[in-house]
Amino acid sequence: MNETETRAIFLEELNRVAPDIDPATVRDTDHLQDDLDLDSMDILNLVTALHARLDVSIPESDYKEIETPRKASGYLARRLREPE
Repeated sequence: MNETETRAIFLEELNRVAPDIDPATVRDTDHLQDDLDLDSMDILNLVTALHARLDVSIPESDYKEIETPRKASGYLARRLREPE
């Protein structure tokens, strides 16, 4: 799966967690907490949704790797390429 595909999935799951956020208006550099106003519970729900959708575990120490759509799409694509 490439970064374009993981970005689309990330935005879909972000929209499920925060339905008031229009994925079409989210920029690659928007910070989940600072720009999009997600709180820690929203982040946890997003991580849980991504795990369910992609079967990728995201440890809390890696949350900084998904703080923007650009960072998240790269991180998720890398994680999906890793051998099990």
